[in-house]
Amino acid sequence: MNLFKSMNQIYNLIVLLASQCLKIFALFSPKLKLFVTGRKTVFSTLKDGIRPIDKTIWFHAASLGEFEQGLPVMEAVKQRYPNHKIILTFFSPSGYEVRKNNSVADVTVYLPLDTISNAKQFVQLVHPEKVFLIKYEYWPNYLNELKKQNIKTYLISGIFRENQAFFKWYGGFYRKALHTFDYFFVQNEGSKTLLNQLGFTNVKVSGDTRFDRVVSILERDNSLDFMEQFINNKTTIVIGSSWPKDEELLIHYINQCSEDIKFIIAPHNILQENIVSLQSSIKKKTILYSDSKKELPKLEDFQVFIIDTIGILTKIYSYADIAYVGGGFGNPGVHNILEPATFGIPIVIGPNYSHFAEVTALVTLNGCLVVQNQIQLNEAFDLLLQNQDERLEKGHICSTFVQMNKGATQTVMAHIGS
Repeated sequence: MNLFKSMNQIYNLIVLLASQCLKIFALFSPKLKLFVTGRKTVFSTLKDGIRPIDKTIWFHAASLGEFEQGLPVMEAVKQRYPNHKIILTFFSPSGYEVRKNNSVADVTVYLPLDTISNAKQFVQLVHPEKVFLIKYEYWPNYLNELKKQNIKTYLISGIFRENQAFFKWYGGFYRKALHTFDYFFVQNEGSKTLLNQLGFTNVKVSGDTRFDRVVSILERDNSLDFMEQFINNKTTIVIGSSWPKDEELLIHYINQCSEDIKFIIAPHNILQENIVSLQSSIKKKTILYSDSKKELPKLEDFQVFIIDTIGILTKIYSYADIAYVGGGFGNPGVHNILEPATFGIPIVIGPNYSHFAEVTALVTLNGCLVVQNQIQLNEAFDLLLQNQDERLEKGHICSTFVQMNKGATQTVMAHIGS
């Protein structure tokens, strides 16, 4: 008990010190500035947006990926509880700044840092009936406050690994946080086994709600007139969420590729200097999305289209014959492959993907090709461009994989009741 109390005191001290250090670091980092300044108005926003008589349900997402993962459940909850307000919190600016104007939540704010006072004030203002944490993020003070108030708390699309602190000899403090959850909906049997070993039986393997998210994309209008004009019935490679290490190899391939192949590049970082550098390194006739809107050129005359905006990559994937998903040459690894997969497109990625179960599965099924250098990238693209049967088969593997793994949202909703 004394050890736990000491760990709790150390944790709270670290959080308080971090809050002060972040204010200093924010002076030198635009992202940290958003992180700090965005939290200054949280409580006033909650007071303005939530009345004491309102019924609420709270969802928390670490960042953009977790938001997309939890969106199917949010939409299902909103439909089942139309008289409740949906409160959405983000930890990271990369999530909040992109989705702060989403249509599913009634109030969207940053999650204040996990101090005891912040947790008490936040829970008091939001007074949720149910809470859904998406995938991970276990903030002890918030979880303890929810437990004290007897508020139903769920983890959805959770994933656990042996190297997490919960499963180490020193992890008692973190394991205690897990006892605050009413139920765990996890992605795989391995996660369930690890929790079972700690004595938790309130666990169900529901799968990953991201599959439900990407399946729903097929039901929407994904048409973009300018894409049809640009492609002009030619074979197209879409490069999504690329980083400089990806682009080094891709640019080399693009520059020596046939004029009959079209390329669409949607870089992860769309800062102007990065876009200018990318465009200047490509020898083919290239146009930016921003320029296409100004000049109204004949898009079919260009071979490379650089998307220097956000929010349309998913629709662009629907026009691909082949997709390259970036991030695989860096850490933590490759970006979301499920969006192109749902459209039945063969996928090429870099070598860092082992932390992502869905990617590992698609690589094993041979719907996704892994490249580690220029030669392998050239060979992968050449294979898919020159062999239509190979391309269609791998695309079919991808779409079937997505369809076979949908249904997590239904599992969650069936359990939480009415």
